[in-house]
Amino acid sequence: MARRKRKKSKTKRISFRPGSLRKKKKQKTSWFGPRLINILKVLAVICVLAGIVVGFFFLERYVKETSPVSDRTVHLELVDVPAWVSDQLKEEVRTAARGKGGDLRLDENAAALVEGNIKREIAWLDEDEVKVETTHDRLRIEGRWRRPLALVKSGLHKFYVDDKLVVLDFVPMPHLPIVKITGLPLITRAPPLGEAWQRDDLTAAVAVLDLLDRRDQEDPSVKPLLYEIDSIDVSNFEGRKAARLPHIVLYAKDNTKIIWGAEVGKWQRYLESTDEQKLAKLYSYYKEYGTLLNGAKYINLHDPQDNIPLPIDKY
Repeated sequence: MARRKRKKSKTKRISFRPGSLRKKKKQKTSWFGPRLINILKVLAVICVLAGIVVGFFFLERYVKETSPVSDRTVHLELVDVPAWVSDQLKEEVRTAARGKGGDLRLDENAAALVEGNIKREIAWLDEDEVKVETTHDRLRIEGRWRRPLALVKSGLHKFYVDDKLVVLDFVPMPHLPIVKITGLPLITRAPPLGEAWQRDDLTAAVAVLDLLDRRDQEDPSVKPLLYEIDSIDVSNFEGRKAARLPHIVLYAKDNTKIIWGAEVGKWQRYLESTDEQKLAKLYSYYKEYGTLLNGAKYINLHDPQDNIPLPIDKY
C-alpha cells in the first residue's frame, strides 16, 4: 500500500505540470507579442519612408530628363526669331545665355547676367542690339540675328560669314541658300567668332552674294536664285593669277559657270558691264528659263556687248 501511495503521489505531481507550463507560456507570449508588433511597426515606417525617398529621387530624375534645361528654373523666351533659325541654334543660345551655373532667378540681376552671357558667348545675335527684359514669369531675349550668307572652309574647320563679314560658328542650316567661297589663299588663322574678317578677296565675294541676296528678296514669291548657286571662286581676285581672266566666277549646282568679272564697283576699270547690268542679265536668264541648271555650258555676264546671255550647248 505504501508503495502504491508513493507512486500515486508522484503521478499527482506530474499531472499538475501542464497547468504550470500553460501559465509560463502565457507569460512568455504576453511579453513577446507586443515587442514583435512594435518591431514590425518600426520596420513598416522605415519602409514607407524609404519608398517616399526613392519615389522623390525617381520623380526628380524623370522631371530632369523630360524637361528641357531651359525650363528647369526660369523660362527664356526668344522674341521675333527669324524662320530660318533652327531648333538646335535656339537651344545653343539658351544654353549659353544661362552660363555655367544653369539656374536663374526671375529678377533684374538674372536679366543682366543673361544679356552679358549672350554678348560674350553668342555671335549669332548682334551684341549692340541684344536686350533682355524681365516679365512676371520669364526672361525675354530680343535682338538682331545675323544671317549667314557664305561658307568658308579652313582645313577641317568650317564657319559662316554674314553680309558684314562677321564670323559665325557652323550649325547646319538646310533651309538657307548659303554659298561656298573658294579660291582663298591658305587660311592660317580666322578671327574669333563674332568679329569681322577683313580680307579683300573675302569682301569681294560677299559683296557679289549680297547683291544677289538683295535681288532675291525683292520678289519673295519667286524661289531665290541663290538656291541654285553652289560656290563663288575668287582665286583670280584682282587678276592675281591671270590679268585677262575673269576675277570672280560663280558656279551653279550643276557646275554651270557664271562669269561675273571684276569686283563690285570696279567694272569701269576693266570696261565690263555695270553691276546693275550683270544682275539684270542673270535674272533675265533665270526668269526666262526658270533655272540656271542644265541649260548652258556657261553664262557670260561681264561682257558689255551681250544684252541677255543665251544657253550654249554643252556638247
